[in-house]
Amino acid sequence: MTTSIRLHSSIHTLLVLLLGILCTSIATACIDEEDYPDTPRGNVEALWKIIDEHYCFLDYKQQEYGLDWNAIRQEYLQQAEGVQTQDQLFELLSGMLSELRDGHVNLYAAHNQARYWAWYEDYPTNYSDSLQRLYLRTDYYIASGLKYRILDDNIGYLRYESFAYGVGESSLDEALSRLAACRALIIDIRENGGGQLTNASKLAARFCQQRTLVGYTQHKTGTGHSDFSAMSPIWLEPSARMRWHKRVALLTNRHVFSAANEFTMYMKELPLVTIVGDHTGGGAGMPFSSSLPNGWSVRFSAVPTYDARMQSIEFGIEPDHNVSLDIYDFFRGKDTLIEFARKLLVQ
Repeated sequence: MTTSIRLHSSIHTLLVLLLGILCTSIATACIDEEDYPDTPRGNVEALWKIIDEHYCFLDYKQQEYGLDWNAIRQEYLQQAEGVQTQDQLFELLSGMLSELRDGHVNLYAAHNQARYWAWYEDYPTNYSDSLQRLYLRTDYYIASGLKYRILDDNIGYLRYESFAYGVGESSLDEALSRLAACRALIIDIRENGGGQLTNASKLAARFCQQRTLVGYTQHKTGTGHSDFSAMSPIWLEPSARMRWHKRVALLTNRHVFSAANEFTMYMKELPLVTIVGDHTGGGAGMPFSSSLPNGWSVRFSAVPTYDARMQSIEFGIEPDHNVSLDIYDFFRGKDTLIEFARKLLVQ
């Protein structure tokens, strides 16, 4: 997840610009650590310290599910005594990072990438690609990362699969112009795992009618778990180009993560938008990177984001209407979430 300069305060903007200079690649450490020996124990110690001093959710996760980072250190140092191969070390360090329950935390080695995906794998998908194709059909419009069409009840349907795919302002103008006659709009971001936050903010600005407080952010000011700056507001500015002024239903599921999770946060603050579907997957920390004594890279959340009520969105956002895909609807060729949204938008 990258950060939109347009949305954030000047303090946060400066922070992001500095991070862009310092963190030129994931393989280059943004954080200098004291030297540890390239041994299983040394790598465990180095990884534990990186997280202990720079990860931004240790206190929050201790409160949420009882994470004890000091106890984790002792547990994994003990296990390190039995490590004899690089594969065993990778498995050990990956397990240590998985204790954080964070999809933005990864370990990178030449042979593998550690990842934590339980934030969506442990839940129903509430999405079917085969059903979605029935709604889009084959004659839908494509504009960069967008797919869209007008459904037969004159409700627009816009699909954005990933914010990794950019969309230009002219493409958004064209899409909204073609959908302008619709009485309402469904935006489907299910399975959107994130990407560039600039793409998310660019789209959200088309549904914003006045400058709106949509959240807050902080940054670390020291190595203590609670060493943070004051809350810095995140403002969503209305687009100066064509905007949508009618009702919107935003469809979400557990695979909505990172930039898509933050897009949901923005949209939730807009009066004409209703969130329909499942709790999002979360991912509210902008990542930093560092490296271990053996050269492996680690990515971790370092800059937390909060909603407009100063509540963490690290573990996701509740929809306004919790709707699950119904198996009977599936066999009838109907997407329960889309059909619920269609009925909601014409009430």
